[in-house]
Amino acid sequence: MTTIGNRPDRLARRLLQLYAGLALYGLSIGLMIESTLGLDPWDVFHQGLSRLTGASIGTVTIVVGALVLLLWIPLRQRPGFGTVSNVVVVGVAADLALAVLPTVTPFPTRIGFLVAGVVLNGVATGLYIGARFGPGPRDGLMTGFVARHPRHSIRMVRTVIEVTVLAVGWLLDGTVGIGTVVYALSIGPLVHLFIPMFTVPPTEPGRHGPITGTARQAATTRIARDVPTTDVSREAAT
Repeated sequence: MTTIGNRPDRLARRLLQLYAGLALYGLSIGLMIESTLGLDPWDVFHQGLSRLTGASIGTVTIVVGALVLLLWIPLRQRPGFGTVSNVVVVGVAADLALAVLPTVTPFPTRIGFLVAGVVLNGVATGLYIGARFGPGPRDGLMTGFVARHPRHSIRMVRTVIEVTVLAVGWLLDGTVGIGTVVYALSIGPLVHLFIPMFTVPPTEPGRHGPITGTARQAATTRIARDVPTTDVSREAAT
């Protein structure tokens, strides 16, 4: 079985960055929900289930994340510390955000909430993935499936999963709209920008400091390549 994440170097900064990223990810979900202009595919699904069951969207996010994590078992992957934290913290942060954010009606304000939510989602993804404690459960499901079935591309697997959850969420009355399109078009470039910016570089054996220069760029590229974003990415996030 493959263990993802959980490296000891520069632990304090990485932990702070992990939890800051997960909390901001939950805030980004709250902003997009309050905009009422559309959500990313997984949150359309979460919102639909929330409306069906009466549970809060944060609770649904946690339960779905835990169920997705169970699907890692046949893929023979072990979650990292950040993966388990992702399951719990994002849902709690989303509910807290919805409890404090105002309900807005002017269209310009709703646009502002949407844009802030999408950009913050990209920042949050860069923070928590850059901390190198493992991907979120939904991203790990995609990468784990492709690792076990290499004839399928990550792009194809991700598309099938996200189209499926989007369709089911829409049927359950999740909010699909211009925000869904904006997220789909924006999150890739945003993550491409923020993952390298926030990646905590590993320390090479025998060195007393982090790697820099070309080695850091190579390590960052591997992280960005191997961990796609949903959600988020989350994806999330996933």
